[in-house]
Amino acid sequence: MATIKRLEDLEVWKKARALSIQIYELTFTKPLSQDFRLRDQMRGAVGSIMDNIAEGFDRGGRLEFINSLGIAKGETGELKSQLYRCLDVKYISKKCFEKLYEHTDEVAKMIAGLIEYLNSSYIKGKKFKNRTSSEN
Repeated sequence: MATIKRLEDLEVWKKARALSIQIYELTFTKPLSQDFRLRDQMRGAVGSIMDNIAEGFDRGGRLEFINSLGIAKGETGELKSQLYRCLDVKYISKKCFEKLYEHTDEVAKMIAGLIEYLNSSYIKGKKFKNRTSSEN
């Protein structure tokens, strides 16, 4: 895997950003736009996915990144549940649900894959790059 130097180069963050745009567009349409609690929960969950990826990446340490990715992955589960709620109360069609659920699931799988990669890596991260093992 090539070294990623900028957040904007992370495919998983780009995919989460695209998902965020889709969810925001959905939450501006009726009837979901008038269900303030669910609308705000969905915006919070989808925003937290991309924000936690960004925060973990910028912390500069592998373990901190893994932790933030775990939080982001949890938010994908929350968003999936919210999509079911939208479907169940007929805020969205089955086709819309399937499209958004698939996109959310793809982000979740990408996050899981990145966690797996980082767990198998010996790279410490920029924060710890010049430290010796006796300092850690």
